[in-house]
Amino acid sequence: MTIWSWLRAAARPTAIVLSLGFGLAACTALPGDGPWMGGAATTTTEALPFDVIDLTPTTIANYRQPPPVDRPSTVSNLSAGSRISVAPGDAIKVRIFEPYEGSIFPTIQRPGADFGVQRVTDDGTINVPFVGTVKVAGLDLNQIEKKIAQQVATSGKAQDPQVIVEFVADRTHTVMVSGDVRQPGRVSLLEGVRTVVEAINKAGGPSGVGGQGGTGVGANQLEVVMRRNGQIILQSQYSDLLAGADVGLQKNDEIVVRPNARMFTVLGAVVKAGNVDMPKHTISLLEAMGMVGGLNDARANKTGVYVFRMGDLQNNPTARARVFRLDLYQPVSIFIAQQFPVQPKDVVYITNAPLYEYDKILTSIYRTFSIVGVLRGNLITSTTF
Repeated sequence: MTIWSWLRAAARPTAIVLSLGFGLAACTALPGDGPWMGGAATTTTEALPFDVIDLTPTTIANYRQPPPVDRPSTVSNLSAGSRISVAPGDAIKVRIFEPYEGSIFPTIQRPGADFGVQRVTDDGTINVPFVGTVKVAGLDLNQIEKKIAQQVATSGKAQDPQVIVEFVADRTHTVMVSGDVRQPGRVSLLEGVRTVVEAINKAGGPSGVGGQGGTGVGANQLEVVMRRNGQIILQSQYSDLLAGADVGLQKNDEIVVRPNARMFTVLGAVVKAGNVDMPKHTISLLEAMGMVGGLNDARANKTGVYVFRMGDLQNNPTARARVFRLDLYQPVSIFIAQQFPVQPKDVVYITNAPLYEYDKILTSIYRTFSIVGVLRGNLITSTTF
């Protein structure tokens, strides 16, 4: 008789007796460590809400690690000198010079031609001394300069006037950056800001990345959302934007940086179970097990490594969940585990070894009889199973 036959024979009748007489004590002494995987067949059936896939050198080809996320930038050719038109609320400075002394306006070598800050009114005009009201809304700086020079020359008050117009305060060509950034607020596109990443950097960068002592939330744990005209046109991890998925900006865009932890869960016979943040875009199954200290040698069943993955129900309501199974007793499984990617929200479950499960049963039996003995006044001597 093998040890397994003896254990089964010894445990089965005792378990029946316990279930009849001492069910409450046995249930208390036998906590569940995870799902029983004996019902997970290798073939798909309608009775199971998931498909079971054995990870082998053949099947891993369909699930191996994706290529690096870095890609060529699509915003490298954006111009920082694009046409910027003036709008109501903007503040501009107007200066007028003449090439000859003795005129109304000084020469460019002398001060005094600065007419101060001109605020563009709601009707899109400014009022310049010696010139009058000038319609500037919708014009860029060069067009405003030519228009003022034309009005001055037409009035006969100056000969060959030279006009310089500059932005003082930008009120309309801005984007709003809020959320987990160091300096939330409006960022002007006139400062050379062209893309989402540049706007976030102008706002001081994410508040949790690169904190003191090198701690803080990583770029892979932050999400960036951009709204344009009330519509969401971008929703992506910050790390993806850094890898080349950055997009261009338009005035009045709204950017929000917020936490969006990408993590997976490890349960069962491991050194340290729990939720694990993904420090980079892709994590292999081997790395995932290493991040929790590896398998527990006293408990783990090396043939029972499972990865539970939900289907994409948001885009495909009929998608089935999948359970990937790996046998670590096979040496080739180490290479397979290096190639299999763990995705956010995956659950990695390591089953208990059969001997460990029988040990739990025997320990529960002993504890139950000990309770009975105490209740009867007979203290049972300590025995180790």
